[in-house]
Amino acid sequence: MTSSFTRRFLAGALASALLVVTGCGAGSDTAQQAPGADGGAYPVTIAHKYGSTTITAAPKRVVTVGLTEQDSLLALGVVPVGTTEWFGKFPGAIGPWAQDELGTAPKPEVLSDTDGPQYEKIAALRPDLIIGLYSALTQEQYDTLSKIAPTVAQPKDVSDYGISWQESTRTIGKILGKSAEAGKLVSDVEARFTKARADNPAFAGATALVVTNYQGYFVYSSEDPRSRVLTSLGFVLPGDPATNNKFGANISAEHTDLLNVKALVWLTNADTHNTLNADKLYSNLDVAKQKREVFVPDDTEYGSAMSFVSVLSLPYLLDQLVPQLAAAVDGNPAT
Repeated sequence: MTSSFTRRFLAGALASALLVVTGCGAGSDTAQQAPGADGGAYPVTIAHKYGSTTITAAPKRVVTVGLTEQDSLLALGVVPVGTTEWFGKFPGAIGPWAQDELGTAPKPEVLSDTDGPQYEKIAALRPDLIIGLYSALTQEQYDTLSKIAPTVAQPKDVSDYGISWQESTRTIGKILGKSAEAGKLVSDVEARFTKARADNPAFAGATALVVTNYQGYFVYSSEDPRSRVLTSLGFVLPGDPATNNKFGANISAEHTDLLNVKALVWLTNADTHNTLNADKLYSNLDVAKQKREVFVPDDTEYGSAMSFVSVLSLPYLLDQLVPQLAAAVDGNPAT
């Protein structure tokens, strides 16, 4: 992906390594792993797309080459030494929802993967573990990273960028020897979804979509984390082939009626409202006339949380999204 806009919305739609390792400068010796890991949990083996990785001791210097794993690490008391920028440009690539967990610890060094992992910078951080669960690492990239440090790639049984926040959190809990704590974190967030469904029975079975105006209208499908937020709240996605292409697909003008759902969540940019106002096909849909839309500006912290979908960002997201969805489905255009 070549632009931050593309990588933001379509993540997942998508010298030798030894010289890299030996030619890098030394990083800080400060261990950033919090106490409390269960030493009896090791060795632990994590299966992934390119085989499996065995971790022999609690990692102390973790680099994330996936886009969201820092949140699970922080939630479990571990501050990574390096993170990978996705969007939001938060210092350390740590969102506002994770600041309490970061506390006064040094912020991680932020890496870019616009042209793939930055191997030399990663090696300079002297990691003892590299994590790429929410990623699209290739075999070649995995092999190179594995020569720097043990590397855990994305799961083999889901699409690239397809790991759920639950599985990501539990996997990182296993890696850190904190499986029980990770399970509790997942249960606590799932309880928020349960309460939101109970408080909003109108969500159950109502149709909903997440969409953005990228190269036309891009509709996110069931494997995308944003859509999973809606289905976890009780909504259902329309059964149209355009929404079943892994993370989503652009729809043509003749399929604009696909957007005519009970609640339509727009990830908006500067052009969205002008585009929608000029589109007569869209303006004539009931979802537009009855104002059953939820607009989430992509350049806000709220918009970042909508795309991040992690164990820490979800409570932050639900506090804002759920009331807007409730207003969208209540049958009153005034709301």
